[in-house]
This record gives sequence, C-alpha cells and structure tokens, in this order.
Amino acid sequence: MIEKVKSILEQRLRDAAVNSIAASYLTPAFFRKLIYKAWGIETKTKAIRPECYFGGKNVEIGKGTTVNGRCYFENLEKIEIGEYCDIAMDVLFCTSTHEFGSSEKRAGKAYGESIKIGNGCWIGARATILPGVTIGKGCIIAAGAVVTKDCEANGLYAGFPAKRVKDLEDTEKPKIAM
Repeated sequence: MIEKVKSILEQRLRDAAVNSIAASYLTPAFFRKLIYKAWGIETKTKAIRPECYFGGKNVEIGKGTTVNGRCYFENLEKIEIGEYCDIAMDVLFCTSTHEFGSSEKRAGKAYGESIKIGNGCWIGARATILPGVTIGKGCIIAAGAVVTKDCEANGLYAGFPAKRVKDLEDTEKPKIAM
C-alpha cells in the first residue's frame, strides 16, 4: 500500500514539474530543458515551447529541433525525433493502442508501439502520428495529416490517412533564395 501511494505521489510530482512548471510561459527555455532532463526526457535542444505535454520519459529529441507549443507526447513507448526537425503547434504523437476486445468492450488490452522521426523533418500543425510509425529523413508532413503508416524519406505526405503526394529533392545543404 505504501509503495502504491509513493508511486502515485511521484507521478503527481513529475506531472507538476514537467507538465505544469516546465510547460509554463513563465519558465525560461534553458530552465524548461533542465526540468525535462531531470525527469528523464532526453533533449538536445532548448527550443521546446510552452504548453507541451509529456506522458512519460520515453522521449528523445535531437539537436537543432524546434517543438512548438501545445504538442502532445503520449508515450507509452519511445518517441524519437531526429536532429534539425521542426514540429509545428498542436502535433499529437500517440504510441498507445489496444487489441480488439469483445463486442461488450472493443478496446481490449492496451499496448504501445514506438514512433521515430528522421533528421530534418517538418511536421505541420495539428498532424497526428500514430503508433509504430517511422517517418524517414527529410519528410514534410502536411498540417492536419494523420500518419498511420511509415513514410519513406524525402517525401511530402498529406491527408487522412497520409499519402505521399510529392517527392522532395534529397539535398544536404538548404538552398538559399537570392
């Protein structure tokens, strides 16, 4: 009984630190990064905007990546985001799903599948990334897209479910408009 109470208190303390204090507009970015690291979220960037929600510590965010406000990391399993990615506001990363249950309760036993985002990706506003998805390097996921399957590198994916609508050039250095 004491262990259960201790576990609940630890979870509440973690939620307060990660999803209230770190998520606040009043918290400076460098301090937000320290809080995330202290609670096990591996981030090599301090560009995580306010109001993001982290369901656990199975998150790894690469250097040079920007995560905009109100992103939701539901991470029963690991979420890996590569280097130099741009994650727009309100993006949902969902790693949990359920087995099919009986007709009395269709959502059976819960389980998780990890999500991996390759280097250099741009995930548009309010996109949803579902369990088990890998997005290859250099992809663009359009705003509002629902990604249900893996995305091959250097493609523009849009729609519900997201489909490859354009091939993108595979370049190492960004082109600068003159």
